[in-house]
Amino acid sequence: MSHARRISPTGWMNLAGRLDQHASTPFYRQIYERLREAISGGTLHPGERLPSARSLASQLAMARGTIDSAYELLASEGYIVARGAGGTFVSPTLAGVVRTTPPSPRISGKQSDTSRQQPDGAPSITPLPFQLGLPALDAFPRKVWARLAGRRARDLPLSALNPPDSFGYRPLRAAIASYLAIARNIRCDTDAIVITSGFQGALGLITRALLKPGEAVWVEDPGYVRARRALALAGAKLIPVPVDERGIDVSAGIARSPLARLALVTPAHQFPLGVALDLPRRLALLAWAEKAGAWIIEDDYDGEFRYTSKPLPALKSLDESDRVLYAGTFSKVLFPGLRLGYVVLPDALIEDFTRVLLAFYRDGSTFVGSVVADFMMQGHFARHIKRMRQLYGERRAALAAALNTLFGDRFRIELQAGGMHLLAYLARDEQDTILAGKAQAHGLALDALSPCGLENNRSQGLVLGFTNTPTHAALRQARRLERALASSD
Repeated sequence: MSHARRISPTGWMNLAGRLDQHASTPFYRQIYERLREAISGGTLHPGERLPSARSLASQLAMARGTIDSAYELLASEGYIVARGAGGTFVSPTLAGVVRTTPPSPRISGKQSDTSRQQPDGAPSITPLPFQLGLPALDAFPRKVWARLAGRRARDLPLSALNPPDSFGYRPLRAAIASYLAIARNIRCDTDAIVITSGFQGALGLITRALLKPGEAVWVEDPGYVRARRALALAGAKLIPVPVDERGIDVSAGIARSPLARLALVTPAHQFPLGVALDLPRRLALLAWAEKAGAWIIEDDYDGEFRYTSKPLPALKSLDESDRVLYAGTFSKVLFPGLRLGYVVLPDALIEDFTRVLLAFYRDGSTFVGSVVADFMMQGHFARHIKRMRQLYGERRAALAAALNTLFGDRFRIELQAGGMHLLAYLARDEQDTILAGKAQAHGLALDALSPCGLENNRSQGLVLGFTNTPTHAALRQARRLERALASSD
């Protein structure tokens, strides 16, 4: 492509002059942002040739891996295309449309990188490699969703302009009840379901309705850090209960706090260890709750995704004493931008929750709820989960194989039966927080395992999401991780 425009060396040196040596934002991210702004703003034109990563690294006096990370992020968003020996170019497909996406905001040294994905699925500019908590956004049926949303928008009734029902859009709750009966073996009435703003909204509602400051709550150790923080902010006395290959150790919990008010558990796929709570401990947990008058919060955040057998029945399906509050979310099965979840309440709590909902909560819009309800009732939801289960199984296997090929006995990867992340235990005497920091500095959004532990489990490992890594990209992303961990950053 000999006719392609080239930016002058002076232009690239001007880019270097705009990099902030003291910012907390890594250099790869700063370079990515400057180039993205230049493309979006028209300074760099579709078809314009960029210097090679090696050449730009030399000009900016940086490691080539830094430039590779910036280029790979731009390529993943469609801003640039690589043509092998022919070079790297601003994507010609952006002609006439480059201003449709505004440039990302500047990030100063006093601000955090807003693209960093948190485990609860907080939105980011684009999925980063190994990002936790995100479903496969590239595989979401956007055309189907857009058609349903467009139809609802055109036929918007006057009633949709009113405040929603305090329990949430009733047809959506009915659709959830039907789905849970088939997929999770939970029999519940529509009136027992509350729509929430994701799992965090569900947890906030539950603690406001059931928990008094100073009351004890069992939490899995290791476990979900943000849930622990939310409970602590609600005034809970956290009781760490160890988790082993059989799930949460109920006998240890009883020994530590037999009269705890709540227990927060992830029975289908424990986070972060990935184990399932076995049947004897499920029954022991339910027996304890009945005897102690306690309540169990079942966080079924990704129970639909099991690869070695059919999904396990929910703990709630065994709950003859009605002590389980079942919390589900659409963030992991559809997309996190919905911020939509739900709780199935025990019958004895409906009146108490009604008072709290009328006083404090009115979650979920009628419009969004109607689109999700249509998506479910027309069969798209079940078909989407079935497709994702197959896709995730393939992507998980590809990434595990790539990591085993490149890292050998440095990592010990134990494939659990389900879930949306891999756990790579460190076989050498290394600190997972240091390795995770190196990876994050190179644009890889994995997390360290050890901060998930409180008292009983401080194992060293890396937690890697695989859902947004296509099978053909698994080895390439594993090599990026290899380069990042070998860096001296």
